[in-house]
Amino acid sequence: MSKVLDDLYYSESHEWVKVLDGDTVLLGISDFAQSQLGSVVFVDLPDVGTKLIIHKEFGAVESVKAASDLISPVSGVVLEVNEDLIGEPELINQDPYEAWLLKVKLTNPKELDALLNKAEYAKISG
Repeated sequence: MSKVLDDLYYSESHEWVKVLDGDTVLLGISDFAQSQLGSVVFVDLPDVGTKLIIHKEFGAVESVKAASDLISPVSGVVLEVNEDLIGEPELINQDPYEAWLLKVKLTNPKELDALLNKAEYAKISG
């Protein structure tokens, strides 16, 4: 069974969102997503300043088994990229909730309302 945390929002495409303060969030991939991918070997992330559009691709995670597009669960501007993942993408497998991908300033915080809570996400991630 995949680990699902209480204080996060989840998308149906298996990304998570953690609110740091009003309109600043961290984005990552869920424990379910990393377990389905297997050993992560490469992460392709956007540059700081990139505008994310809800439900649009913003990067990719590659594993020994497959490559998977990252789909933005929110709209916003990339404030920071987790540079640790460039050299050590396997950190995602060790703890996908510590190994965040991006820090983002939301352009529409109300988009969070459409995301899944822990109970809702647990139903689809088994």
